[in-house]
Amino acid sequence: MNQTNSGNLSSPHPGSVDELIITSTFGTLLSLVYVVGVSGNVYTLVVMCHSIRFAASMYISIINLALADLLYLSTIPFVVCTYFLKDWYFGDVGCRILLSLDLLTMHASIFTLTVMCTERYLAVTKPLDTVKRSKGYRKATAGGVWLLSLLLTLPMMIMVNLQTTKKDNGVKRMCAPTWGPEAYKIYLTVLFSTSIMAPGVIIGYLYTKLARTYLESQRNSVTNKGHIKRSPKQKVLIMIFTIVLVFWACFLPFWIWQLLPLYHKPLRLPSHTQTCINYLVACLTYSNSCINPFLYTLLTKNYREYLKNRHRSFYRYTSAFKKRPPSLHSSWGKSVSSSNQFDFPSDTFVMGQLKAH
Repeated sequence: MNQTNSGNLSSPHPGSVDELIITSTFGTLLSLVYVVGVSGNVYTLVVMCHSIRFAASMYISIINLALADLLYLSTIPFVVCTYFLKDWYFGDVGCRILLSLDLLTMHASIFTLTVMCTERYLAVTKPLDTVKRSKGYRKATAGGVWLLSLLLTLPMMIMVNLQTTKKDNGVKRMCAPTWGPEAYKIYLTVLFSTSIMAPGVIIGYLYTKLARTYLESQRNSVTNKGHIKRSPKQKVLIMIFTIVLVFWACFLPFWIWQLLPLYHKPLRLPSHTQTCINYLVACLTYSNSCINPFLYTLLTKNYREYLKNRHRSFYRYTSAFKKRPPSLHSSWGKSVSSSNQFDFPSDTFVMGQLKAH
């Protein structure tokens, strides 16, 4: 994806003091992002792998997101090295792998977020259908996300190679696509649609439907003080939407910068200005993988809060069941059993329990 990061890494005007300052600043920022991002995502993976048995759907998705972030961050050392050396030293295979990793991880992240939003929507609107989904189903969905991401990445992996040009001071190597301008324009447009536009439409539609559902349900969940108390499940939905918004905020500027010269006349900007913009959008995309672990922590905290409240409600109803007279004991038990009110996996949501416990 990041032709800014990999394909145009060799700056056209090396050697100046301004160029050295810009490159040093960019390298320092990216190195900091790398250290913080890798540490945060490794910690996330350790915690999620330990907790996955408690809530498979949510935790499998977060593991997918953390893996995608780690893979994306793994390209930073190569990017920083290339910016400082003003040349590409990682061969043709390095070109194909690094540019493909950008695309692969970007799509894996947004597709996983779309799946998370879809599952939250179905858990609210069709909880009984959600019960039937096993861990195997959710793992297969995660595998499908990565497979689809790989298929969208294959053209970049196949059509990019290492190009060598002779210069007065030696040989200059850089990664570049081999297809024509029109084909490249179409491919980038497709990638923009699959990574930004289509997921945005789906997620926007799902959250609009969920918002209407919650507005209707909360009319009867006003607290004694006269204000509406937000349930833990709502916090989970808000945190997922926050992760999506951060993704768009970090990647949309990059896509605008990539597509602008394809649909508009070339911008007549000084070379240093173009270099600064290249560095800025690159830092912004990598910062998404650095911010995400903090959001994952808040998300799982809110999710655990929801589970704790849900279990507390279950035990309260169970205690009431045990205290009932024997004559009513069996008939009330049959009612609960037949309704399956509490027989949902931990990642489902019953509309009747929307009010906070």
